[in-house]
Amino acid sequence: MEISQIIPHIEALVFASDKALNANDITELINNAFGFLEERITLEQIESALEGIQEKYGTEYYPFELKQSGGGWQFLTKPTFHTTIAQLNGDKFLKRLSNAALESLAIIAYKQPITKGEVEAIRGVNSDYSIQKLLEKELIVISGRNELLPGKPLVYSTSRNFMDYFGINSTEDLPKIKEVLADQIVEATVIKPEDFTDNSVFEQTETPNTEEETGDFTPESNDEDFAPESPVDND
Repeated sequence: MEISQIIPHIEALVFASDKALNANDITELINNAFGFLEERITLEQIESALEGIQEKYGTEYYPFELKQSGGGWQFLTKPTFHTTIAQLNGDKFLKRLSNAALESLAIIAYKQPITKGEVEAIRGVNSDYSIQKLLEKELIVISGRNELLPGKPLVYSTSRNFMDYFGINSTEDLPKIKEVLADQIVEATVIKPEDFTDNSVFEQTETPNTEEETGDFTPESNDEDFAPESPVDND
């Protein structure tokens, strides 16, 4: 089957699916749909078709595009139209995570699987509320228990919704810690006289032209100013 014939079926699958589909999922679904074909469609053909779809919807004529997000392929609205579609869901669409929730989520994302106690040890504060909110928003999931710790506490990991929320395809797409720290390095600023004075002032400081500046000035003494006061006779 020609790739041009496969493309509409891939578009229909991605559009109708309630979750992201990866290339292997799409290959299996297409082959199941055309099971009567003697020659099965290969993963390479599906990947070529996906590239063609990406190119097609990447043009300015469409308000959405095909992107890898949440572990597979999805049709997503282009950033230019986010403000427009936000009106459909009101403030809920634009609601952001609190700093406390973001801190907890970042720790879980980089240290997963991790217990609540370990999150709290890193943050230094109780994280019950943050963990609960992240579970409600389905950004994290309970992925098991730590059998090595007393009481076998629950461990948490990021969810598929987490990848959708941040527009990444896997946790491997998260910025590396070294990269984040490198962005925070600020070089020292070297301040020179010419950076904050005009040339005339700078020249004056470089070439003294008064007797006082050359050290040849001797202040006149005033005996009255330095004479001790006469003692007062209290008798």
